[in-house]
Amino acid sequence: QVQLQESGGGSVQAGGSLRLSCAGSRYSYRSHCMGWFRQAPGKEREAVAVIFTASGSTYYDDSVKGRFTISQDDAKSTLYLQADSLKPEDTGIYYCAAVRLAIPVDVGFCYRLGRNGYNIWGQGTQVTVSS
Repeated sequence: QVQLQESGGGSVQAGGSLRLSCAGSRYSYRSHCMGWFRQAPGKEREAVAVIFTASGSTYYDDSVKGRFTISQDDAKSTLYLQADSLKPEDTGIYYCAAVRLAIPVDVGFCYRLGRNGYNIWGQGTQVTVSS
């Protein structure tokens, strides 16, 4: 069974940076929507950055655009999220997720899928940003 394992979370001050990693098991994700989701305390889990692995196209939520960068390393079957200029409102549990697709799609589709469209999840990693 495919598994995802996040790492790299932690506590930082506002303005700091973190690099989150998501290691995938068994095989590379050649035609998948993959994404990073954030669940803030008391809020729904929402996508912050997604990628369509076949094309490498990316899409960001407005709240992180210009500050976060999602990328993939096919050789390592690993997904990354470089989070810079962190703000207290970025605090939450960050989850890596994936869903395999049968046809190519526009990366915006990967974002519009939302949490219910993804069927492979990691266990999450905590990010805490203090002011």
